[in-house]
Amino acid sequence: MADYYDLLGVSRDADADTLKRAYRRLARQYHPDINKEPGAEDKFKEIGRAYEVLSDPQTRARYDQFGEAGLGGAAGMPDMGDMGGFADLFETFFSGFGGGMGGPGGGGARRRGPRQGDDLRFDLTVSFSDAVFGKEKEIQIRHLETCSTCSGSGAKSGSGPTSCGTCGGAGQVRRATRTPFGSFTQVAPCPTCEGSGQVIADPCNACGGQGLQQVRKKLRINIPAGVDSGTRLRVANEGNAGQRGGPPGDLYVFLTVQSHPHLRRDGINIHSEVTVNYLQAILGDTIEVETVDGDEQLEIPAGTQPGAVLTLSGKGVPKLGNPVARGNHQIAIKVQLPTKLNREEKELLEQLAGHHTAKGHKHPHKSGLFGGLFG
Repeated sequence: MADYYDLLGVSRDADADTLKRAYRRLARQYHPDINKEPGAEDKFKEIGRAYEVLSDPQTRARYDQFGEAGLGGAAGMPDMGDMGGFADLFETFFSGFGGGMGGPGGGGARRRGPRQGDDLRFDLTVSFSDAVFGKEKEIQIRHLETCSTCSGSGAKSGSGPTSCGTCGGAGQVRRATRTPFGSFTQVAPCPTCEGSGQVIADPCNACGGQGLQQVRKKLRINIPAGVDSGTRLRVANEGNAGQRGGPPGDLYVFLTVQSHPHLRRDGINIHSEVTVNYLQAILGDTIEVETVDGDEQLEIPAGTQPGAVLTLSGKGVPKLGNPVARGNHQIAIKVQLPTKLNREEKELLEQLAGHHTAKGHKHPHKSGLFGGLFG
C-alpha cells in the first residue's frame, strides 16, 4: 500500500484540520455511490484507512516511526454497519449544509473495559555465526508499564475516577445533523473522557493520569540456531502494558544477519570458493578450508576440474526448530594456472604433453589444464 500521507495528498507535518479537509475531499471523489470507475471502491477504502490511522495521535506516532508494521493490525476500515458511522460519512458529503464533523469510524463508544497494550517492534542485528548456532542476547527496550504509584488507576492516592459530566458516564455523545434529506443523529466517543465514561479529577503526579509510565528495561532473549534475516521472534507480554487492567502486548524482534567475508548462505546450505594450483588439481591433495565450525580438511581428488563443486556433508546451517539436522557446505574449486614457467618446469610439462599425444589424443594443447600453458 502507498504511504498514507501520499494517499491523502498531505505533508507529514499536516495538522488535524488539514487531514480532515483532505479526507473529506477525497471521500467525495471516490465514494462508490458516486464514482463508478474501476478501482474507486478500493481507493475509497485505502483513503478511509489512511485517515483513521493519521487522525489518531497515538496510531499516527506509531505509523511515523514504524510504518504499517507498527500498527499491529489495530487500525481498520470505518464500520459502516452502525448508524454513527453512516451518519458521519453522510455528513462528510453534505457538510456544506451545517453540522459538525467527526472522523471515520466515529460511531459507537470506545470500549470502557480493559484494553490490551500495543505490540512493539525491536530490530536486532546478529553476526553470521550467532545466526547459525544461536546465542542468548541482551537487549534494552523502552515500553509502557503500569504506573507503580497509582497501580494503573491514573488517580492520586485516596481518590479515583469519577463519572464524566459531559456524557453522564455513557462514554458517547449524540449530535443531530439536519440535511435536505432529513435529520440524522451522529453517535461519537465523548471528547472529554475519550469514550471511557470516566474522568480523573485528581490525576497521579507520576503518570499524569494515564496509569502508565515509560520505562527502560533489559531483556535476555534466546536467538535459536538457524535464524536468517527477516526472522521474527515473539517475546510474550513484553510490549506496552494494557490500560484499565488489560493484558500487555507482545514484543516482536526482527532479525538482520550480518554477511560473512568468505561464506555465503543459501537456506540451510553454505557456499564458498577455494583456489588450488594446477598440480593439486591434477595429482590431488588434502587442504584446509574455512567453515562455520572452523578449519576443516577437504580432499581434492586427482583430476579435479576447474569449477567442480565438492561437498562437506553436515557442515551447513542447522534447520530452524531442528538443530540436529544441518545442511551442507558446498565448495567451488578454482584452479590457478601459472603465468610463467622456468625451463625445468616447461621441459617436464612438454614431456607430459608429448606423452599425452603419443597416447592418441589429438590437439593436446587446446584442452584441459594444458590449454592455458600451450594454447
